Amino acid sequence: MRRTGISLGRLFGIRIRIDWSWLFIFALITWNLVSVFGELHPDWSTRLNLTIAIVGALLFFASVLAHELAHSLVAQAQGTGVDSITLFLFGGVSNIQEEPKSPQNEFLMAILGPVTSIVIGGVLVTAASLLASPRVAFDAPPADIMAQLGPVTTLLLWLGSVNIFLGIFNMIPGFPLDGGRVVRSILWAVTKDLRRATHWASLLGQGVAWIMILAGIASAFGAQVPLIGASFVGGLWLAFIGWFLSNAATQSYRRVVVEDILDDVSVSRVMRSNPPVVSSDISLREFVEQHVMQSDDYGFPVVDNDELRGIITLDDVRAVTRDEWDRTRVAQAMTPVDQVLTIAPDACASEALEKLAHQDIRQLPVIREGDLVGLVRRQDIMRWLHFHSDAS
Repeated sequence: MRRTGISLGRLFGIRIRIDWSWLFIFALITWNLVSVFGELHPDWSTRLNLTIAIVGALLFFASVLAHELAHSLVAQAQGTGVDSITLFLFGGVSNIQEEPKSPQNEFLMAILGPVTSIVIGGVLVTAASLLASPRVAFDAPPADIMAQLGPVTTLLLWLGSVNIFLGIFNMIPGFPLDGGRVVRSILWAVTKDLRRATHWASLLGQGVAWIMILAGIASAFGAQVPLIGASFVGGLWLAFIGWFLSNAATQSYRRVVVEDILDDVSVSRVMRSNPPVVSSDISLREFVEQHVMQSDDYGFPVVDNDELRGIITLDDVRAVTRDEWDRTRVAQAMTPVDQVLTIAPDACASEALEKLAHQDIRQLPVIREGDLVGLVRRQDIMRWLHFHSDAS
């Protein structure tokens, strides 16, 4: 996912972010809850109904965050870095920096999310039952039960039920859903081959996704589908989720294939040796005319007296107005060396690709004992993959 949206801070050292698409789904859930609670409790005032709906939507996403935190904290305990958790259109996603190191790690990491949701749901439903009036008949249809409850109890029962559903839904064996990752961990343990296990789990995930797409389309056109019935909006939403799941399954497999191929390739094999460098004391206009316009490079190491001083990119130049180019030195616009992410020549190319993607940058200076020995670009790695692999 692209890094757009709002940062909420950190929990357990993990950045918590909201993607802009979250605003749409938050508004949709709030609007839906206003409608549902309004039908169940026509005696509620408009203000009370809207307040409970907003609180319900916020607590739902807090539950999603707890689900993702369970995954992330297990990953951290296993020694795997977790950069961020992002809430977006389809719920939440943890930005875990590498694949699990063993089938056991994968299983534990995957299963803890749904277990967390189900436990939260069970606690909330139990709390709602204890707070409900003794006159409430819990053997009645769900709508009748909800209609007998007060605002807080209604909210607890709804949120508890949704969390239980969230936990169960995520156990659908459609990779990369949690259930699909559980399946992959089992296949991995049996085959001893992460790539093959991912391939089979991905195929299963795409199969589940297409079932969801076809069921959603059928529901949208009036067919009675289990759980959602015949619903135009619900059917389209289910089809949309299936489409997203299919793409995610395919991309997850490709990522594993690429990492598997690059794990045995050193950075020195894919980097550009003796890349073009620039001096820190030339003006930005000289830099553009003598370097940028003479090559297809996006970033240039800044070197003075054989010492790396930093790196300057086209974005750095664009940040300075054109009429200031003659008066601005490269040293003033560049990113200083102490802020530049680097890599060693004997590191794995997969590590370089991960750093490039993680930081959303296009190049990494390659450093050996403090000296610049090359530059590895995303396009260099992609070109190497194109000519040296049969990955699809």
